[in-house]
Amino acid sequence: VRLVESGGGLVQAGGSLRLSCTASGNIAMINIMGWYRQAPGKQRESVATISNIVASGGVGVTTYSDSAKGRFTVSRDRAKNAVYLEMNHLTPEDTAVYYCKVYALPTGGGWGDYWGQGTQVTVSS
Repeated sequence: VRLVESGGGLVQAGGSLRLSCTASGNIAMINIMGWYRQAPGKQRESVATISNIVASGGVGVTTYSDSAKGRFTVSRDRAKNAVYLEMNHLTPEDTAVYYCKVYALPTGGGWGDYWGQGTQVTVSS
């Protein structure tokens, strides 16, 4: 399972970015897809996740960190094995490397976590 992220960059405070992550390879099924981030000197933390369980409204069940609630939106495209993170009202505290992670079942293998290489998000004040 290979994950490729895109969409990071430099943005001014108050701006927006949209991160994308696409999974490829011999994938039988993907359950949870999500975004994590790691700022310099800090531990990696969960930002937002979306499950394969469809909630009311036809979207997957989502979770958000307290800092992401109300500003970030996670979504997925099952047909493309893709997950997105729409980030609005960005602040310098959002500066970090953002990683995509999926919990997937590769063909002929067992369930496991797979990580992308990370994409840098820098928010200037």
